[in-house]
Amino acid sequence: MIEKQVILKNASGLHARPAAEFVKEASKFASDIRVLRGDAGWNAKSIMALLTGGISAGDEITIRAEGADEAEAIDALLALLARFAEEEGIG
Repeated sequence: MIEKQVILKNASGLHARPAAEFVKEASKFASDIRVLRGDAGWNAKSIMALLTGGISAGDEITIRAEGADEAEAIDALLALLARFAEEEGIG
């Protein structure tokens, strides 16, 4: 199991388009992937789960992956979140 913490820097957090892209990326991996904030956690491969989480800009989240491709999954999802911020010129 691998966990990485990150602060969401893009203005919309994990809502609508970013959440859809996040789920699409997470679904490429066989590992079980969860997004955690505080005591709450959501399946990273479920758009409905992420949207109900209300994960906003500035929130500190943990991405947890467990499985054969866990390292690749974490790296890809962190890169995606960084790209969201870069697209908004926040980098």
